[in-house]
Amino acid sequence: MREKIRGALTEPMFYVLMSFLHGEMCGIEISDFVERKTAGRVRLGPGTLYTLLAKFQEENLIEETQTEGRKRVYRLTETGKDVFRNELTRLRVCIMDGEEELLCAKPSSV
Repeated sequence: MREKIRGALTEPMFYVLMSFLHGEMCGIEISDFVERKTAGRVRLGPGTLYTLLAKFQEENLIEETQTEGRKRVYRLTETGKDVFRNELTRLRVCIMDGEEELLCAKPSSV
């Protein structure tokens, strides 16, 4: 039985799931995508990346599609797509709330 992700995704989690929108990937490809996408702001060390991949597999967000020696290739599941979409929606709402509050804030407090 898979566990549900509770609460918001961390930034590395979000970008790892995002990487799979481009198709199947191995760890190096995921890491390269995240670094490129964030202009180096988010860098995934092997410990972080493989911990996330194991967690995502356990939660049925990704699945392994092939293994060649030590290289493992993964893809996003429908559950993973749903989690990514839900997080994207949550982030959009946060941005809208913040922008609304900036417009309503007293000039001296911004």
